[in-house]
Amino acid sequence: MYDKDPVRARPPAHHEGWFAEETTVPLPQFIDAETDRWIERHIPRELGEGSAMDIPALRCEVQEQVNPLRMPTAPGYRRVMDETADTTAIPSRRSGGMRTLAAIPCFNEEIAIGSVVLMARLHADEVLVIDDGCTDGTAKVARDAGATVISHGAQMGKGRGIRSALRYAVDHDYDCLVFMDGDGQHNPREIPLLVEPILTDTADLVIGFRTFDQMPFYRRFGRAVLDIASSNGSSITDSQCGFRALNRTTMEAMLNGLKKDDFSTESEMLRTAQEKCLRVGETPINCKYGGDLSTSTKNPVSHAIEVLGSIFWLAVERKPLLHIGLPGLAAILAGVFLLLQFFQGFNETGLIAIEQGMLASLFLIPGTVALIVGLMLALIARLRE
Repeated sequence: MYDKDPVRARPPAHHEGWFAEETTVPLPQFIDAETDRWIERHIPRELGEGSAMDIPALRCEVQEQVNPLRMPTAPGYRRVMDETADTTAIPSRRSGGMRTLAAIPCFNEEIAIGSVVLMARLHADEVLVIDDGCTDGTAKVARDAGATVISHGAQMGKGRGIRSALRYAVDHDYDCLVFMDGDGQHNPREIPLLVEPILTDTADLVIGFRTFDQMPFYRRFGRAVLDIASSNGSSITDSQCGFRALNRTTMEAMLNGLKKDDFSTESEMLRTAQEKCLRVGETPINCKYGGDLSTSTKNPVSHAIEVLGSIFWLAVERKPLLHIGLPGLAAILAGVFLLLQFFQGFNETGLIAIEQGMLASLFLIPGTVALIVGLMLALIARLRE
């Protein structure tokens, strides 16, 4: 019932480039000859060439695509088309010639970790998730999204997770290591911004810089205090941002220099970079706080107190004579001066100024203890080196 003489059909003009060759469509053989002649007169044999039928281009708009691994919609976030689970269909924007590892220390962040991993895979050769004793489905969601997962088995602190990522990056010969949070606050699309100074060899450590208008008011004060305490004379203006990139030299220096297990690891990284004379740069980034995306498990007040305490002890451990011995010596000198005034008054009047004697003791005794402790800690630090 079909004619063996086919009609060649070409794709419409708006589909040019989608097909590599022409296709053939067999023309039905109609029994009614009159109907057959009518079709021959009104329908050209070459579709798309002089055809009276105008086939309009099909236009469609995707409003929403459901994906259980994606980040939930929240105010301030805009859904984009390449935020899908099929990352192979989207061209990668990774830095050519440089192997990059994106590391995400996590604790109970199953809500956002899947979307963060999927987006980070577009800009890194591998995504590493450090499971710091998670009790939810963070590790499973991360694996399903294509990440490599290292599990500590128990909560050991962010600093331990940072060191685990450093060890993995060094052992697997990565050229660049990018740290970011897994709670959705950092935008994985900004990874190239941090990697660029590493790629051009203009910085060894690049830290993301958050403007104050992006942060809640209660966080601004804490950040300002921690920046002053952590700067140690440097020009870095956002010392606590966890979105940062390291080159190979910095990775090796941090692996041997970081000791803290808590949230003071960002401040410790800055001090180590200063001691190793590494080039530190900053890149503006965007950061999200609050809403459905907030999965932070750390109270800002307790976080600030913990970091300040760790910074103090870190400074004491690094330079005990400067931070303990020198203030102790100053207290001893003040106590000696007050004691001389006490004896002078006794010689002149024969009366004992009890208040002045107690004040001299308050300076002399703690100052002497501080000087001795500073000397002992300095000796221990020298022996450890």
